[in-house]
Order: sequence, then C-alpha cells, then structure tokens
Amino acid sequence: MKWIAILTVASVVVFASGCTSVAFLIANTATLTGRYDRSTDHSYGPESRQKLDVYLPKDAKDRPVVVFFYGGSWTEGSRGLYRFVGAALAERGFVTVVPDYRLYPQVKFPIFVDDGALAVAWVQKHAREFGGDPQRIVLMGHSAGGHEAAFLAYDRPLLQKAGARPEWIVGLVGLSGPYALEPNSKILNTIFANPYTEADWQPVRFVTSQAPPTLLVHGTTDDVVSIKHAEKLRDVLQANHVRVETQFYPGKSHADTVAGFSIPARGRTPVLDQSATFIESVTTTSQQLAR
Repeated sequence: MKWIAILTVASVVVFASGCTSVAFLIANTATLTGRYDRSTDHSYGPESRQKLDVYLPKDAKDRPVVVFFYGGSWTEGSRGLYRFVGAALAERGFVTVVPDYRLYPQVKFPIFVDDGALAVAWVQKHAREFGGDPQRIVLMGHSAGGHEAAFLAYDRPLLQKAGARPEWIVGLVGLSGPYALEPNSKILNTIFANPYTEADWQPVRFVTSQAPPTLLVHGTTDDVVSIKHAEKLRDVLQANHVRVETQFYPGKSHADTVAGFSIPARGRTPVLDQSATFIESVTTTSQQLAR
C-alpha cells in the first residue's frame, strides 16, 4: 500500500538521522491496529514510574513471556514509546511486558535495576492472568535497557531479593547493550558512583554457569555503545559454557537493532525474526526439560 511505502521511507530517514520523536510516532502509528490486545497501566510498585503495559497475542494460553526494557541512557524514555516492540512480539505469539522504571535525576544506580527486579516479580505473579507461562520468561532490552535486562538475567540474588524466581528466566536477548559499562561522561559518572564500582554495575561480572542462554544483537558501526561490549559478554558466557548466539549487523547503527521491530523499518535488519526464533528455541527447550 502507498501509505506503508511512505512510512517506510520516512522511518529510514528519521531513524538514521536520530530524530527519535518522529521515529517513534511513525513506528507506533503502524501498530494502532493488529492481531494483539493491549492492557495498560498496571502498577508493580507505589511509585508513579513503577507501571507496565502488557501486549497479548489473541487467545493467548500458556505462551512464553518477554519482558522488554527500553533504553535512554537512564535519563529518559517511557513504555508507551515502545508499543511497536510489544505489538511485534505479541503478534509473534509472545505475551510481552514493557515496564517503566525510575530514571536519573530521581534515582541513581542501583535503584533502576531494583525496579526492574520488582517488575519481573510482578510478571511472574500475574503472567497466567494474561495467558502467559511464568516459568518461561525471556528478558530483552535495548541500550541501557539491555544493561538492565542482562543485569536481571545474571544477578540471581537481585531477583530473589525482589521475590522473583531466577530459574524461571530462560533466556536473554540483548540489543546494543553496555554490558561492560565504564562511565565516560559527567552524567554517567553521577549515576554510577560511590559507594559502587564497576564490579557492582557491570553485568559481565555476574555471569556464571547458571546464566540463561543469550542472544546478543549489535550493529558493527554503533557509535553509541561499542560492539566490544557484546564481544566481551560473548567471551565470558562461552568461558562459563553458557549457550550464546551473536547477530552482528554490518554497517548498522545503535538504533537499527530496535528499529527493526517496527513495521516501517522492519526491512533494515532481521532482528524480529532472529529474536523470535531464539525465544521459541529457549522456551521450547525449557518446557521440555520441565516435563
């Protein structure tokens, strides 16, 4: 259709130029109708940003669950902007949850990862109400959200403290995440500061042989988060004999790894297909092992 062609051209331009507000508008406009249901404004805590939205496949029953954490340098972002991710995954058959979490300057590390753990605990408690299987959860995140998702996937005591079951996290999809974060700006040095150190905030430090299978997606020309983060995490996972897959996209940027979930920009990368294949694989395997 003509309008799809127009949106495709426009989305390529705005994602490439970094005009994110227009990009989100275009990406989400294409999801206003689709084969999914949306349930919004669920509170997982008392704070105003401790809320989440749920995207449900039609007639969902015992479906795998994906919890998606968005990026924004821990200073910006909102769950409504990522409707295109929730819709895309729900239409692939996954109950998908997109939480907000508190940001700087309201909070610093580790409060936002504590929020993430509380969100996961809520999802495990309520998944069946939305047709999801709480024992087959895959965490996913882009950029700062990739850091958050990895942290929650690998730091088992953090989830246990929040009342969640870490063994029910059966996979991780990391999109352009800073897994070996070294703060390199005034704001980041304020967010990640004493009494905490790199040993506390780098997800790579928490990998053990119990880590869930992981898919790492990164653009080779990412000038926001170096691909070296994904390479380092890959190497640490392999050293611990954990299943890890990588999809490194030649010539693709930081935004491309999430833009590919949107209908207009879906042709830029195969990230949706590859993520869905991985999620089906790890959730099917975990279901078979549970029998």
